[in-house]
This record gives sequence, C-alpha cells and structure tokens, in this order.
Amino acid sequence: MPQTEQLLPPELLTRLDALDVISRRVLAGKMRGERRSKRRGQSVEFADYRNYVIGDDLRHIDWNIYGRLDRLFLKMFLEEEDLSLYVVVDVSGSMNFGDPNKALYARRVAAALAYVGLVHQNRVNVFAVGAAGGAGDGEVADAAAVAESGPMRGRVRVPRMLDFLGKLQPGGAADLGGAIRRITLSARTRGVIVVLSDFLDKGGFDASLRYIAGGRYDLFAVQLLSPEEIDPTLAGDLKLRDAEDGSMAEVSMSPALLKQYKSSLNAYCLGLKDYVSKRGGSYLFSSTAVPFDTLVLAYLRRRGLLG
Repeated sequence: MPQTEQLLPPELLTRLDALDVISRRVLAGKMRGERRSKRRGQSVEFADYRNYVIGDDLRHIDWNIYGRLDRLFLKMFLEEEDLSLYVVVDVSGSMNFGDPNKALYARRVAAALAYVGLVHQNRVNVFAVGAAGGAGDGEVADAAAVAESGPMRGRVRVPRMLDFLGKLQPGGAADLGGAIRRITLSARTRGVIVVLSDFLDKGGFDASLRYIAGGRYDLFAVQLLSPEEIDPTLAGDLKLRDAEDGSMAEVSMSPALLKQYKSSLNAYCLGLKDYVSKRGGSYLFSSTAVPFDTLVLAYLRRRGLLG
C-alpha cells in the first residue's frame, strides 16, 4: 500500500468530505475566507439594508430602491470569516512505540483532520514535534525542533499535506512545551489547535499546554496511548530505557507495582483532562487499539471538533 494511502485510505475520503471543522469561539481571521459570520461586512451574500450616510461606499447603494422611494439605502452583507486549523502531531521517541504504533496512528488522525480542513477551504498548517532528522542540512536539531508543512488551503494541497506527514521519521527527542511555544509565537491568526500526543513529557502537561490553554485558541488535546501502556504485561526484573533521553531504570515488576502503575497513569490522565477542561479546552483519550477512523468520525464529532 502506498504510504499516502496508508495514512488516508481512499474509501474514507467520501465520509470525511461530509465533515467540517467547528470552532466554538467566533474566530476572526485577518483575511476574508470561506466561513460566514453574523457580523455585517462586505461579502457576496446579502444580509440587510441601512440608511446611507455621507462617506459610505456609493457602490453599495441600492439604486432600485432609490428609484421607487427616492431614498438612499446601503446594502449590507454577511462578512466572511477565516478559520485556521493548526494540527500538532507528536512523533517523538515515546510515540514510536506500541502495536498499533502511536506515531503512525497520530499521523493518520492528523491527515484526516487536515484533509477535512483543506476541502472546506480552511487555512491548515501541520506541525511535527520530535521528528528524527527534522533539522535541515547543516542544522543541529534541538529538543524543541518543529517540522512544518507551511500554510495550506484547498483540496489541491491534500497531496502536499500527505507527502509532509508521510515523510516524517518518528523517533527523535522532543520538548513538547518548547515546541508548542514556538508554534504559538509564529501563528498569525487565532484558530483551532489540535495536539495529538501521548503527553508523556517529563516536564508535565502544564509545560506543554500552558501556551495555548485558555488563550486565543480552541484547544483539543487528544491523548494517545498504546494497549501495552494502558495494560502492561511485564514481569520480573527489568531494565527500562527512556525512549527519548536514553536514561535507564531497573525495576522488579510485581502485581503490586503494576497496580500502582495503572493507578498513577489513571491519575495523570485525569489530571490532564481536568487541566484542559478548566481552561476551556476539550480532552479526548484513546487507545491506538481503537480504529483511527472511528476516532475521527465518531469520537471527535462527539467532542465537537467536527460536525
């Protein structure tokens, strides 16, 4: 199967065509776009009339009404509003794990979301955090390195988006918080930002999300964990290596330790959910055992990201 079809199977496209990205806030872009708002402006769809006042644009006077009533009225239109969709996909070392692989799963979800945004004329930008070999020639990759697709709009950009996601090499180290800070500082417009990650960052989720939580974005935090992480079956004396910084830890796995692990993981996930929810964002947890099209077509619709 070609890599692009592995990310976004052709049979899924028709179902994605019927969806659109939804923002819960009124997001005013700096350029005129394809999304209508209730604000009055100058677009192609008529909304109302108001009395002409000196200084108004004469091109918007309704001369037919003037001919009948001998009064000047100005046509008003629905102003169009631009929606920006930012998709942040974590492909760091901790994501390059599991069956199904978390990084591949996240790229599939990212491809589906970006596709929906593109076919509905939203401005879309995809960012990859922690991609191995993400630095350009002669550059030194740092922990906050970000690979970027660049702004895209329209169905014609779908191949470019799929090519970007398809070429990512998961497995680098990542400072998710530092990377998101770079992304938000460079973003020109408000919009919807979706972060696809396991959020297993030693700096904690606060360091990762504080730049976008409760601010100018509609935040959707999608936490992805593999079945092996949710319900591990490890036993005995083990040496565990951190997938990103290479640090080692020796543990003796026992039923009591596994129980403590599950309790700590559950508390961490609930803490992340509470953090995001209190700041006006939406949180979704999923195992990669859930088919990714189910996550997109069902779970994200129920969370209000797609409609």
